[in-house]
Amino acid sequence: MPSSLQSSDLTIFALSSGRAPSAIAIIRVSGPQARIAVERLCGGLPAPRLAHLSTLRDLDGSALDESVTLWFPAPHSATGEDVAEFHVHGGRAVIAAMFDALGAIDGLRPAEPGEFTRRAFENGKLDLTEAEGLDDLIHADTDRQRRQALRHLKGLLGAKAETWRQQIIEASALVEAGIDFSDEGDVSSDLIAPALKKIAALKSEIEETLVSSARSERLREGLTVAIAGPPNAGKSTLLNRLARREAAIVSPHAGTTRDVIEVHLDLDGYPVTVIDTAGVRETHDPVEQEGVRRARDRARTSDLVLWLTDAQDEAAPTLSGGDDHAPVWIVRNKVDLLAAKGEARDGRTRFDISAARGDGVSDLVAALVAYAQDYFGSGEMALVSRARHRTLLRDTAAALRRAGEAVDRGDELIAEELRIAIHSLGRLTGRVDVEDILDVIFREFCIGK
Repeated sequence: MPSSLQSSDLTIFALSSGRAPSAIAIIRVSGPQARIAVERLCGGLPAPRLAHLSTLRDLDGSALDESVTLWFPAPHSATGEDVAEFHVHGGRAVIAAMFDALGAIDGLRPAEPGEFTRRAFENGKLDLTEAEGLDDLIHADTDRQRRQALRHLKGLLGAKAETWRQQIIEASALVEAGIDFSDEGDVSSDLIAPALKKIAALKSEIEETLVSSARSERLREGLTVAIAGPPNAGKSTLLNRLARREAAIVSPHAGTTRDVIEVHLDLDGYPVTVIDTAGVRETHDPVEQEGVRRARDRARTSDLVLWLTDAQDEAAPTLSGGDDHAPVWIVRNKVDLLAAKGEARDGRTRFDISAARGDGVSDLVAALVAYAQDYFGSGEMALVSRARHRTLLRDTAAALRRAGEAVDRGDELIAEELRIAIHSLGRLTGRVDVEDILDVIFREFCIGK
């Protein structure tokens, strides 16, 4: 990330609402020069946290637009700095004129992606898990993603991690006291015993949290379902039926689909990406060969495969590459109304559908929803939503485990493992030694947040 992002002495500004043109555009300013910006453009400083209607003027006195202006003096603002918001009309010319006027003021510059949120983090307005929750909320496509993100934005994981961290600090204090008073009879053992009990309880609690959140981070990315099968089986027709639009070209000629086509769906609040792949067959066409190779690769890396065949074709799936790919459901297409679900001869789940007419598709969709529900488990209610969270909590639990196992090897080793656990939880909330990951996290934000 550019070094300018680290210059908190500079005041930043950006469009914080949607892309122009729009009915209203919100331009946010944060930093020590925000007060001057408001006074220059409004001709005065509004009362804090009260909407003020005024005519904005540039440095030459020319009218820019009518604005509802809000003034939030530090530290009672979203970023912890002086913050101003100009609610102007959302035309491109208005926004451009506002940017020109703000850029002409000494000490102001355009914001980098995520810079407002990063300043809020650096000023203690939110911890790193809350910042990640805000990013997830902005990018949430389904209701379940929204609810999970909102839990993190409320700081539930951060608060839990801080509680754990304080408890480990208390256990560490007991161990350190035992080391300091090791020459005073039974003092050391009297202190170590309750510390070890607390360590064991914390380790179990963190491990239970990890187990209950086994796949919760996948809710952010969604479930991937690949439609695979031989040519002319109706894969593209099924994709269009699921998407409820013409997402893929449908043709009676074999080999029409050459590349992977993706459609993102919201199935009962679960994010699902359905992939239409090239027909799997032997071919001498080098382009189609590449399509078949990609089809097999995506099938093996997907969370579920729908192997689509003609109703008259009882051939087994030919994905190749061993048994390391996802579960495979047999979907027989081009049938009249039959039992919606049965068992294939090899024990796989089977559906009989007509992708063109829609027969049996609702049962297939219901099964996909049930599969997603089982796959994501507790999902939105889980505390863990990112691989980063899981890794640091695993590190914490491992350090606590080692601390418990070090009881016969000296109190100093226990104390060191507890320091490692405290450090891991500090990295989770962003309070210690996280400069190496801040740039990665905040550059994913949109400009204006």
